[in-house]
Amino acid sequence: MNKKKNLSGKPERLDYWLLAAALLLACFGLMMVLSASGIMAERFFDDKYLFFKKQAVFLVIGTCMMYICSRLPKGFFYNMVYVWLMAAFVLLLLCDFSPLSVAAGGAKRWIALGPLRIQPLEFCKPALVLYLAYFFSRKQELIKTFSVGFLPPFAITGALCLLLMMQPDFGGSVFLCMILFFMSLVGGTRISYLLTSLIFAGGAGYMLITSSPYRLKRMTAFIDPFKSAHEEGYQLVQSLYAFGSGNIFGQGLGAGKQKLFFLPEAHNDFIMAVVGEELGFLGVLAVFAVIGFLVWRGFKIALAQDDLQDRFTAYGLTIMLALGFCLNLAVVMGTVPPKGVPMPFVSYGGSSLMISCICIGILLNLSRGKV
Repeated sequence: MNKKKNLSGKPERLDYWLLAAALLLACFGLMMVLSASGIMAERFFDDKYLFFKKQAVFLVIGTCMMYICSRLPKGFFYNMVYVWLMAAFVLLLLCDFSPLSVAAGGAKRWIALGPLRIQPLEFCKPALVLYLAYFFSRKQELIKTFSVGFLPPFAITGALCLLLMMQPDFGGSVFLCMILFFMSLVGGTRISYLLTSLIFAGGAGYMLITSSPYRLKRMTAFIDPFKSAHEEGYQLVQSLYAFGSGNIFGQGLGAGKQKLFFLPEAHNDFIMAVVGEELGFLGVLAVFAVIGFLVWRGFKIALAQDDLQDRFTAYGLTIMLALGFCLNLAVVMGTVPPKGVPMPFVSYGGSSLMISCICIGILLNLSRGKV
């Protein structure tokens, strides 16, 4: 395949720094999944490498998707914005109303297709970003109006959130609303509309939390996790113990104790607690540095774009990844109420890993000849 060339005739280079940061995080995540899941996988599935092998397969598939997305013409993503959005709605409807949905932990958040499980929320995130990038780039002359500039994106996001709440997935709904807020902020939506929507969203969130005993218990457990250390606050308390026992240098890779059935599902959303225990403050700091570098490269790509839709797309995808990084770290460190947010590239899960790879692939595509 011939490399694309710019006006000077030179091949347009990808942002290899972004690629290196993403692959470094993904390989690190693969290593930590092995460390965090081996004991549990051996006890319950008689194969301590089970989750490691699955994650390795997901990484290979995700890397191939990343490469394909970096080579496809941009029209493939832009000309079918409503197709991707409709696909997200269909996946959520299948999850809510079809026998394909899989219940776990009192919620239906996955679709089973044979041995493969798909989490529709992960596919909704880039679909929403692509739609919002298309909308804000095409409606700039009317973006300050209420009927055209405000209602459509908020109605679409609200419909997605409504389907998520039927699972129920309160954290996923909050995530999509945050994507909408940050993209509206740079898209030109009136600040008065955004502030008003924040007030209504805060009120709706308060009602949803107080009307659900489960959510209310999780909120009170977040405020004082040690008060309910054996119930709702158990996972957060074990996460804090893991970080506390890691000290500066950590207990050593593979030597952590909290993953020995103290910290539930240590290889999933709370995998950074295992990183903190085994690699210590310096290990977590190194992960922070790679994450910060990746996000910086994403924003640099966004700022380098000449086309408005390209700029909004790169910005939205970077914000999506940045929110995943920040919210996951905030949850495992007890600074925000617990919600199911995986750490991009690091947590176990095929849907999250493949979507993260697709996002990097699109960013690499947009980086050609720009950085």
